[in-house]
Amino acid sequence: MSDLKDKNTTAVPSEVNADELLRKYDKGSDYRVLSGVQNKMIIILLALFSCFQLYTGIFGVLDAMLQRSIHLAFGLTLVYLLYPTSKKFSRSKLHPLDVFLAVLAAGVCLYVFFNYKQLVLRAGRVSTTDMIVGLIAIFLVLEAARRVIGWPMVIIACVFIAYALLGPHIPGPLAHRGVKVSNLVQHLYYTTEGIFGLPIGVSSTFIFMFLLFGAYLGKTGMGEFFIDISNSIAGSAPGGPAKVAVISSATMGTLSGSSVANVVGTGSFTIPMMKKLGYKPEFAGAVEATASTGGQLMPPIMGAAAFLMAEFTNIPYVQIIGAAVIPALLYYFGVWAGVHYEAKKQGLKGLPKDQIPKAGKVMRERGHLILPIIVVIYLLVSGYTPIRAALGAILSSILVAAIKKETRLSLRDIFNGLVEGAKSALTVVAACATAGIIIGVVTQTGLGLKMGSLLVSAASGKLFLTLAFTMVTSLILGIGVPTTANYVITSTIAAPALLMLNVPIIAAHMFAFYFGIIADVTPPVALAAVAASGVAKSEPMRTGIQASRLAIAAFIIPYIFVYSPELLLVNVTPLSLVFILITAVIGIIAVAAGLTGYFQTKMNAIERILFIIGGIMMVTTHLTFNLIAAVALLGVGILQFRKKGLQDKEIVSA
Repeated sequence: MSDLKDKNTTAVPSEVNADELLRKYDKGSDYRVLSGVQNKMIIILLALFSCFQLYTGIFGVLDAMLQRSIHLAFGLTLVYLLYPTSKKFSRSKLHPLDVFLAVLAAGVCLYVFFNYKQLVLRAGRVSTTDMIVGLIAIFLVLEAARRVIGWPMVIIACVFIAYALLGPHIPGPLAHRGVKVSNLVQHLYYTTEGIFGLPIGVSSTFIFMFLLFGAYLGKTGMGEFFIDISNSIAGSAPGGPAKVAVISSATMGTLSGSSVANVVGTGSFTIPMMKKLGYKPEFAGAVEATASTGGQLMPPIMGAAAFLMAEFTNIPYVQIIGAAVIPALLYYFGVWAGVHYEAKKQGLKGLPKDQIPKAGKVMRERGHLILPIIVVIYLLVSGYTPIRAALGAILSSILVAAIKKETRLSLRDIFNGLVEGAKSALTVVAACATAGIIIGVVTQTGLGLKMGSLLVSAASGKLFLTLAFTMVTSLILGIGVPTTANYVITSTIAAPALLMLNVPIIAAHMFAFYFGIIADVTPPVALAAVAASGVAKSEPMRTGIQASRLAIAAFIIPYIFVYSPELLLVNVTPLSLVFILITAVIGIIAVAAGLTGYFQTKMNAIERILFIIGGIMMVTTHLTFNLIAAVALLGVGILQFRKKGLQDKEIVSA
């Protein structure tokens, strides 16, 4: 391990049980730990799941319904075997009810596989057997989602099903003629518009392969490498451990795809270091929660939502991640600025030099582990499909790790990578299948357009008000829902309103995506902040409020790229991009400093208000607002430098 680990500065403290915290706050980690024959059976099934995905990735995917039905059969079966029905059920051995449901889940999915031709020839007609199988399948998908995700998404899906069935009885503009149960079952389970729709299609191809890639990166020790290199870069700066959290969480979050998992993973190291240097527990937890949540906004993987966005918008995947780069960097710049000014305000120092790993040594020992990430980006930019790029990345991660004995993977490690990759995909499978139910109802009832019309009407056609209403809608819809499903819901319900006002499609989808993600740090639920408070031993609500303040850039940036799509590299010219970046950076610094109450020295109430308002005005595209803001910020900035100079003179004279 690195110098830092040797000095025990990043060792997980005894009072922090990362596994228990992950089980408590992330439903996707609350699985059984079996032994003996039962364990071997599960391991074989998980490995076969990965082998099936690798086979179709190498030799070509099957027809849509065939590929997706096998994918869902593996996913649901393993969910029922690994995740108990009740907390009262044993986590060390299988329960007969779960085994029965696992077999039933495999049966209803393989029913589609083995009867594929007959289902196609029936042209939408549903037999009694089809009806029974479809109803059971819908129930099993919802129950699987409850086990690995929790109630929020299940409740949302059930509300949508009720909406489809009770259409004529719903008052107001959301009413519709209603859908018969048989038609709904046929649409949700026997077409590619529902459970076997686009989300599970992307899960069965791109997403699984990148999750497998992430599993192998984890095996090579990439997580520890990111933390050590982050420490070598920022560990000695003011508030060093907090800045380490920002860097390491940005790099790991894009691979893990889960803000909670990222909080517990990197937070187990960074939060104790922050507290040790004097950060209040609430602020330490807020830094980690904000940084971890932002990882899902950072290319190339973006919590797997980038693949879905490419399919939904018909925009090439490479263009999606290209558009996401600058907003993601601005987000982290905002978090970094908030951390920096808080550290200066509190007079917090960085880690001692002797406790910081040397960058050169870290790179010599494990720098080669970066190569697989370079490979995947190169393959994507070169025009290879995401599946081929992921395959190349998986192979390169194994080969690159073999360069040095310390990182080399054994055959057992390679096999375990297959197992862990499949296990990490189970949450995504359940989420995507449930999201398919929601999309199926939306396409059959036209709810997306109805909601869009309502939002635009409520805002009287004003873009800013429509953005504000869409923001609130996305924050609500994103509560307690994983990234992939989160994006599906917000893009289906909230984004159409923006499209009606001629917002570019990528800006509309990215806007909904941002606010769906940032729900993880927005009270009252703030799941990532709650998880961070568990590590920091802090009060959850205060941690969430602090996290929302640090994540202020995420509340500003989406408005910028809607009004200035150049930020997403849409119809961009070098001059316009430079201007937008300069004003955005100045605005984010001003807002972060104003909210913290410190720039060069502590700010009074008037200075803070001027900085916050000036910062917000600076990020608009209105030149007059920019000039007014520049004058206000410059004036307050000069006062701050003068105050600082006077304070320094007093210190010297004393």
